Amino acid sequence: MAEENGADQAQQGPVMNVMAQFIRDMSFENILAQKGVNGEVQPDVQVQVNLDAKKRSAEHQYEVVMKLNVTSVSKGTTDTLFVLELDYAGVFHIENIPEDQMHPFLLIECPRQLFPYVRRIVSDVTRDGGFPPLNLENIDFLALYRNELARRAASEAPTQ
Repeated sequence: MAEENGADQAQQGPVMNVMAQFIRDMSFENILAQKGVNGEVQPDVQVQVNLDAKKRSAEHQYEVVMKLNVTSVSKGTTDTLFVLELDYAGVFHIENIPEDQMHPFLLIECPRQLFPYVRRIVSDVTRDGGFPPLNLENIDFLALYRNELARRAASEAPTQ
């Protein structure tokens, strides 16, 4: 029977539990209210996303941080309307992931778990800041990961 337990453990699939999630840092600046804007405002929103992951001291625990920088400018005048910066972190307990697959797992699957909460925070903060709620589009974390790998490969390629 001991052999069966060993075989079961070897064939066990990945395990991921969200242990905690929290806002590490947030800033919302309503520049429209501070300076005012003349005429009609047609917002143009740009969203930048950066991801970071690191192993924690506890066994099988990792911290993943999603950093968003959201800037809204007026299309006609390019006056900045608001700036939102958000660092949202999650602590994950992860087991049964091969070491060579851990990096993509941390930067693709973990942010997928955090994103619905980040979307809600961005919506609430922009609404509470005096703007229509900003509902972020879904982020393709796989494409984001591949683009970052391609960017790193291009920057590390020898220049001729």
